[in-house]
Amino acid sequence: MEAMQDTTSVSRTMAETQNRTGSDELIFFVNGKKIVERNADPEMTLLTYLRRKLGLTGTKLGCAEGGCGACTVMLSRYQPHSQQILHHAVNACLAPLCSLHLVAVTTVEGIGSVARKLHPVQERIARSHGSQCGFCTPGIVMSMYALLRNNPTPKMADVEDAFQGNLCRCTGYRPILEGYKTFTVDGGCCGGKGKNGCCMTNGNEAFQNSKDDTEEATSLYNTADFEPYDPTQEVIFPPELMNLSKCQRSSRSLCFHGERTTWLQPESLEEFLLLKWKHPDARVVVGNTEVGIEVKFKNMVYPVILAPGLITELNAVTHTEDGIVFGAACTLSHMGAVLKEAVQSLPPHQTEVFQAVLEQLRWFAGQQIRNVAAVGGNIMTASPISDLNPVFMAADCKLTLMDKDGSREVQMDDRFFTGYRKTAAQPQEILLSIHIPYSKKSQFISAFKQSPRREDDISIVTAAMSVIFYPGTDIVKDLRLSYGGMAPVTVLATKTANRLLGRQWGEQLLQVACSSLAEEMSLDPSAPGGMEMYRRTLTLSLFYKFYLTVLQKLRLQGLSVEEVRSEYLRATEIYHPETPSSVQVYQAVPEGQSTNDVVGRPIMHLSALKQATGEAVYCDDVPLYENELYLALITSTKAHARILSVDVSAAERLPGVVCCLFASDVPGSNITGMRQDETIFADGQVTCVGHIIGAMVADTQLHAQRAAKAVKIQYEELKPVVTIQEAITTKSFYEPIRNIQSGDLETGFKQADHILEGEIHIGGQEHFYLETNVTLAVPRGEDGEMELFISSQSPSDSQSLVANALGVPANRVLVRVKRVGGGFGGKESRTTMLSTVVAVAANKLKRPVRCMLDRDEDMLITGGRHPFYGKYKVGFLQTGKVVALDVAFYGNAGNSMDLSLAIMERALFHMENSYRIPNVRGQGFLCRTNLPSNTAFRGFGGPQGMMVAENWITDVAHSLGCSAEEVRRLNLYSEGESTPYNQVLHGLTLDRCWDECLSRSEYKQRRAAANLFNSQNRWTKRGLAIVPTKFGISFTATFLNQAGALVHIYRDGSVLLTHGGTEMGQGLHTKMVQVASRVLGIPCSKIYISETSTNTVANTSPTAASASSDLNGAAVHNACETLLKRLERYKTKDPEGSWEDWVKAAYLDRVNLSANGFYKTPDLGYSFDTNSGRVFNYYSYGVACSEVEIDCLTGAHKNLRTTIVMDVGHSLNPAIDIGQVEGGFMQGLGLFTLEELHYSPQGVLLTRGPGSYKIPAFGDIPTQLTVSLLRDAPNDKAIFASKAVGEPPLFLASSVFYAIKDAIRAARAESGMTGPFRLDSPASAERIRNACCDQFTKLCPSAEPGTFTPWSVRV
Repeated sequence: MEAMQDTTSVSRTMAETQNRTGSDELIFFVNGKKIVERNADPEMTLLTYLRRKLGLTGTKLGCAEGGCGACTVMLSRYQPHSQQILHHAVNACLAPLCSLHLVAVTTVEGIGSVARKLHPVQERIARSHGSQCGFCTPGIVMSMYALLRNNPTPKMADVEDAFQGNLCRCTGYRPILEGYKTFTVDGGCCGGKGKNGCCMTNGNEAFQNSKDDTEEATSLYNTADFEPYDPTQEVIFPPELMNLSKCQRSSRSLCFHGERTTWLQPESLEEFLLLKWKHPDARVVVGNTEVGIEVKFKNMVYPVILAPGLITELNAVTHTEDGIVFGAACTLSHMGAVLKEAVQSLPPHQTEVFQAVLEQLRWFAGQQIRNVAAVGGNIMTASPISDLNPVFMAADCKLTLMDKDGSREVQMDDRFFTGYRKTAAQPQEILLSIHIPYSKKSQFISAFKQSPRREDDISIVTAAMSVIFYPGTDIVKDLRLSYGGMAPVTVLATKTANRLLGRQWGEQLLQVACSSLAEEMSLDPSAPGGMEMYRRTLTLSLFYKFYLTVLQKLRLQGLSVEEVRSEYLRATEIYHPETPSSVQVYQAVPEGQSTNDVVGRPIMHLSALKQATGEAVYCDDVPLYENELYLALITSTKAHARILSVDVSAAERLPGVVCCLFASDVPGSNITGMRQDETIFADGQVTCVGHIIGAMVADTQLHAQRAAKAVKIQYEELKPVVTIQEAITTKSFYEPIRNIQSGDLETGFKQADHILEGEIHIGGQEHFYLETNVTLAVPRGEDGEMELFISSQSPSDSQSLVANALGVPANRVLVRVKRVGGGFGGKESRTTMLSTVVAVAANKLKRPVRCMLDRDEDMLITGGRHPFYGKYKVGFLQTGKVVALDVAFYGNAGNSMDLSLAIMERALFHMENSYRIPNVRGQGFLCRTNLPSNTAFRGFGGPQGMMVAENWITDVAHSLGCSAEEVRRLNLYSEGESTPYNQVLHGLTLDRCWDECLSRSEYKQRRAAANLFNSQNRWTKRGLAIVPTKFGISFTATFLNQAGALVHIYRDGSVLLTHGGTEMGQGLHTKMVQVASRVLGIPCSKIYISETSTNTVANTSPTAASASSDLNGAAVHNACETLLKRLERYKTKDPEGSWEDWVKAAYLDRVNLSANGFYKTPDLGYSFDTNSGRVFNYYSYGVACSEVEIDCLTGAHKNLRTTIVMDVGHSLNPAIDIGQVEGGFMQGLGLFTLEELHYSPQGVLLTRGPGSYKIPAFGDIPTQLTVSLLRDAPNDKAIFASKAVGEPPLFLASSVFYAIKDAIRAARAESGMTGPFRLDSPASAERIRNACCDQFTKLCPSAEPGTFTPWSVRV
């Protein structure tokens, strides 16, 4: 491009910008309403503006890094050149407010509401039971809405793509996809009318015909109830904005000044180059997907930001004779669309590079990020794990760099990236464009990405390989092997490539390449990211895949090269996800049940419609009080240290700061915690990273957080204990050490034909509720009264600990919980860490104070599931019958006891899972470490105990060389047998669940098919496992098994119901309304639950242990029965009267229309000293069968099929119960196969957000999922014969883990390895790959432990 001509006009524009004293006006529209912002702050995101300035709280904050999709909104912009309106979904948490000039923003409130009219997108997610806690729902709704605005008749694959950037922690995703399938051309459900390809019969003929159809229901909702979707009725683009966009070029120069940053938006390329010359250190921002993260999480301050996103030249796409040139500001989704078109229209040999780029784009972040992230940003950020840069390097792309004096072209080769996040561009230069070339006829290119999770994940290793042959031969002319994730920069393996030039593409070349790559692609064992052996192995495995792919392509061109053996072929296949299908089976209500009686019917979650429209109010959605302040925590950066000094002087000088708080500011007691072994603020010493030392209070969240980061603390470091192994070595345990023993171990081991010892480590898990911990404290001004809005599972615990901190009796503290955006145990005891601090601040300042933790803070300080280490010795007979077991559990409790003892006790109560073992001893050790205290998490120690059991049962099978399911079946409990803690099992349905699961899953056929598949494939293996669970229902602390309820009937006949449980998505309120509706004999619409509060039902137990429906249901039943008795005489007097008539008559007769209900579970109480007494009221049973396919070369796996049979008694609400089974299963899938917390050897948590910590996404659900609720299994121990359902299904996901282990076993057999082997949980891609030993792993041995400092340690 020529150098600048007209610099005068440019300087004139510059002068105009600078002459203005203030900022320009920012004009944009929100839901059709014009907004003129005169003080736009460059550091403010759209999300903050929507929630705080406009009061639109439907859009949620889930992570602040664009990784969860809770904040998704739709942006629409008029494109003058194409005269079209472009709609796209974006993350509001990353979108800078200043980038929205002349943009129309649509939020969830703008498309429909319960009050006005629902949009079909909102209605269908609710009616198909796709919203549980509802916190992620608005984001999912907006992703779907944006898709429909661009494409009113999408395919199912488009829907799946649209959701790559959205996470949900409750539902397990299936109902969301199913509800939205009704918008697609693939169509909705045919309701069983279709013959072939019907979702209800596919692959399930076996059970469809064997059961009486009248009693078995498979549909949870009726699609006929859905409002039809009419694309012509959508909200229009604001006409005024259309006029503004046409007449006022949206790219005119703009300038916005903030407290610390100036935002400059140049109107032309010339002006941009001048600004970059003037501000060489300015950051260039297009999508803000990188800079937004740096400012938020790395505390970066950029005084000048240049935003050239709308400059024509930077958005241009030019087709040249040898490729396509993309302007640097082209978004990734636009680039993808252009390349897709090219692939369809050009001959295949020309589009190899384009296809490689497209392959990487498929798995690049989520749709919301791809819609705004620019290709130039991806290159200039110079990330060593970039997905695209290796492709650009392997394809020899050319970049055009430019400054005000001219332009230059550079090759994208190993000289372009000069160091970690550095490029060869000069500070004043900008990237103008990238040229992506056509491929040549004799050129082949492949791109690979390996990450922990397929969708929206950061790669571990990414690679691109390009080979050019001499025409008509298989002799290598040119070879480029590019890798990301193997060095601080994207690298080319030049030595290896040079060695292979001139060679024939065959076995010999492969040998040379592998040994050369193993040498060249070395990695320091303490390199950031860890996994050194895995990453090195991947460089070889990926080359091998490329080698096979090229061999095949050469054969297709008619060259006589080695044939790829048929069993190797699958290694060359590119992964294409299949659209999942599912079946849900439950028992229909008995004939003759009144239509008004909704118990047992799949009714919708009562808040689902409000959740889908953004009208449901969560704690942080409570409108701001007039004089409200914001609090931010000051936390420790050391795991174990004495505090020498705290300097707040710099922080106090910052704008907006009101005060700081430390231990001396607590008016009552600074001692807190479940066992009174914690402090509200650290006093002299810190015992974990994230330990709360103090708090800053300021006028806004941003000011409070900046001030907290400015506090300087000096420490004297002490030696920390971080891992379980360190705790064992130093004997760092909490008392007591629990023991359960039954039978005679010595005799048992003597009887045994074989004795086997083993061990397994089970990693921890982050709760990742979408709504982080949040508290709003409002002082009431007299007698020390305080009102708190908390997202908590345990309002009563919050009440007592806040009262304790304030030094007032509990009757002055009111805790209110409307709904919780996900809890899973994480908001049972740990919420008090935050609520006590906020209450102390509000009390001191006598003003309302709010704090919602950021995702990284929440992950850092609140703890998670206990990591466990299990060690066992098991004695068994030749038949597989287990006769003796000695097992020891070690749980990493962290820096305080919290609930760890109860969790260890539950692990011991589940140490045998579902197996009868005559002689057994279990010991439980709680490790005292310098990690944030671990806490309750769905399953509460049960899954860890059962996981160890399944591990030894698998070892027994492997050592006998027989199938694991035979050994499992042989050892299953029978009716009337007793557990190691001497509880006799009555009403056992394990055998029924097992047999139904075997037949529904067609286990025998699947096993035979998998064996055949494994014999025909070397590098992909399939595995199956069928696993039972037996989960005890009750709090193990007997006193907690109680509940209260309060029911008011008002004069108009409406009923207000309140009980001791909190609603966190599990449908508890819905079930309670169903119970009240049946007892009172009135429709649900007359009954309302407003909230859970400590002034209506006192001394409530936490909503936990899966027992809330049992306990609160019985209390509600009790209260309603009382009222019914009082109304009885009025019903007898006036049998023809209505409910309202009877209520009115009773009121006029001065009858009390309010009643308390109470319930306590009878006959509970166990003693560890005597090993006697009833621990549990009853058990929930279930069996799951899963099938997986693993890629032995990369460790990636696919969840092919899962069949779950769950005994939930007589379900109160099959839709909610199936939702709990699926949601629990998916959470377990995360625990056992995906989610990994990484800690540094110093005890610092390294995984602090969705970027580095991966929960299951839409693409992780099994391709075929069947959930069946066991029929005819009433439970006489709970309300209306139902059973608990929250926690029991979670462990069934271990069937996926053991299916993976089964597949690895098949892979190891190929290398001649048999017998038991150790596989720790989670079965991550790294662990799977390293366990599949082969010639590639042998070339990459791991470094000896102790010879290096690892990046992360197993805690």
